[in-house]
Amino acid sequence: MEFRPGLENVVAAETTISFLDVENEEIVIRGYDLIELAETKSYVEVAFLLLEGKLQSEQERARFENELLAKRELPDVLYDVFSKLPKTTHPMDALRTGISILAGFDPLIDDRSEQANKTKSINLLGQMPSILASSYHLLNQQEVIPPDENLSYSANFLYMITGKKPTELETKIFDRSLIAYIEHEMPNSTFAARVISSTHADLYGALAGAVSSLKGHLHGGANEAVMYLIEEAGTKENFERLIKQKLANKERIMGFGHRVYMKKMDPRALLMKKALQQLSEQRGDFRLLEICEAGETIMREEKGLYPNLDYYAAPVYYMLGIPIDLYTPIFFSARTAGLCAHVIEQHNNNRLFRPRVKYTGKRSLKVQQ
Repeated sequence: MEFRPGLENVVAAETTISFLDVENEEIVIRGYDLIELAETKSYVEVAFLLLEGKLQSEQERARFENELLAKRELPDVLYDVFSKLPKTTHPMDALRTGISILAGFDPLIDDRSEQANKTKSINLLGQMPSILASSYHLLNQQEVIPPDENLSYSANFLYMITGKKPTELETKIFDRSLIAYIEHEMPNSTFAARVISSTHADLYGALAGAVSSLKGHLHGGANEAVMYLIEEAGTKENFERLIKQKLANKERIMGFGHRVYMKKMDPRALLMKKALQQLSEQRGDFRLLEICEAGETIMREEKGLYPNLDYYAAPVYYMLGIPIDLYTPIFFSARTAGLCAHVIEQHNNNRLFRPRVKYTGKRSLKVQQ
């Protein structure tokens, strides 16, 4: 049996959900190009596509969004738990805790049928922004910001975080960022969710495991690390100096390189770079754009590496007024639609994951009498 560290290039599942076509620079989502979807559709529409396998009519879109908005409320016990968590609790841990608690309130918890799983998915998609925003505010001893009945799903998500009603451009850019993160074939967190669900564990358990996977800094967290590095530098010149210094010390620069995108730029990064340009032009402030472009040039020339999604999503979120330690939780919240689609697919055509090992330990040792 051939051993591939990290299961690199090992096919782990057959799926109709998504595929990374690196040669053609396309992220395929249910047959559609993700970038085209991001430029023409809303997050809610792409979430529906992932769950149902088809794009909606306008009537279906409005009905689905209203259904998500109707599911925003959380059981009171969650607010109580969030307020009592240690103030040092990481927002990803609060998110995982919230998902786990919700499991106990779901009467369909043990139903693995496709329809039951879709019902759970809709509930979770509606509740995820509320879990993220309310847990963050309570951990920081702030008032929870209730949703605004007049705002769309994405506008409400952003509003509940910042307390400021977003402009049309801000809503559009935030919505596109959610689509950029919504689904990406078989990264570690998706694989974790499928492995867990292959035991016939419920959807909540699979997503709680996926949160734990995404919290690891080798998978999630790059967007936060990028922004902290930009903040540390402050200026374009300092950023260039800092990156060169880190390269000389053989340190990893977060936001660059990807197991799949080895020789080409992540198309989602380009989508967010355009968003950063739009925000910069609207506000007449090009500092973050200039810093990021300088870093992109150095990494391409020095290491032959290109930005991934996190590199340009970070300054976009910063300009939208989002606290840095919420960047990865937003990543997960956006990915919930894709994760739910994978769990549904796994349950519908299940085979328990049970790989083997390449044993490198000792043999034939004798027990001393």
